[in-house]
Amino acid sequence: MATVEWDPGAAGVRLIDQTKLPLRETYVVCRTSAEVAAAIREMVVRGAPAIGVAAAYGTALAAREGRLAEGAALIRGARPTARDLFWAVELVERAADPLEEAHRIARATVKACEAMGRHGAALLPHGARVVTICNTGALATVDYGTGLGVVRAAHEAGKRPFIYVMETRPRAQGARLTTWELRKLGIPHRLIADSTIGLLLQRGMADAAISGADRVCANGDVVNKVGTYPLALLCGEHGVPFYVAAPTSTIDRDTPDGASVKIEERPTDEVTTFAPPETDAWNPAFDVTPARLVTVLITEHGVREGAVV
Repeated sequence: MATVEWDPGAAGVRLIDQTKLPLRETYVVCRTSAEVAAAIREMVVRGAPAIGVAAAYGTALAAREGRLAEGAALIRGARPTARDLFWAVELVERAADPLEEAHRIARATVKACEAMGRHGAALLPHGARVVTICNTGALATVDYGTGLGVVRAAHEAGKRPFIYVMETRPRAQGARLTTWELRKLGIPHRLIADSTIGLLLQRGMADAAISGADRVCANGDVVNKVGTYPLALLCGEHGVPFYVAAPTSTIDRDTPDGASVKIEERPTDEVTTFAPPETDAWNPAFDVTPARLVTVLITEHGVREGAVV
């Protein structure tokens, strides 16, 4: 399942429309940098590595349009938090052949995920009960996955993992997307409300929790989908390892810590579904998990403990 790929016939980037899942599996083709920026902003494509690859192709389209600087700026402005977006745009901007560089980034992203899966799977015992948050599988990464890639690699190795899927409010990426992927992969799982996680860990029902990351700061702080920080706190309280799986493209050594990251705030109507009309809301898309709460960081190069330097 390639969630982001170049369509040579259409001369554009083909994306699975994640806003329509799980009810409909449909695709859109973006033929301009503006269309790619809109797809990123509207979360047709989401997940830091997938956003990075889409941004790479969008920047290549901007170069083809003869408006590289303008198109790259538009894409940079689509979502402010994920490091991979900015990393990919910078690489394509500097490339002699922008489209070939975008292809290279897409290939490298998949290879990195496969390597992370192998490294992470070694941490999981046979029959591990694993908690996931948000969606960190193929949908978030072009193919294979970061956190969910670890689960997939364990499954493929015959370790028979069982997954507790946090629904991940307010856009329900866990409920809509992670369950959809797990069903396709044949991995047993059970959906839980986000507020259930404390009781689940208190009762000893999980052996590990795994998240992805949208940005890993120089000191090891992890910026990820809102709700990750309380999950990590609860894991620490109950002695459950909290693993983060992220490619090195997500590591931002120029940002010293999580307090320095611009946290995206999304429209309030994402959280006011059940509220009276005109109810005000605060809707940050991400939170910051301090490095001290991360048991290990899994990258394509192996497993790291402690701060990132």
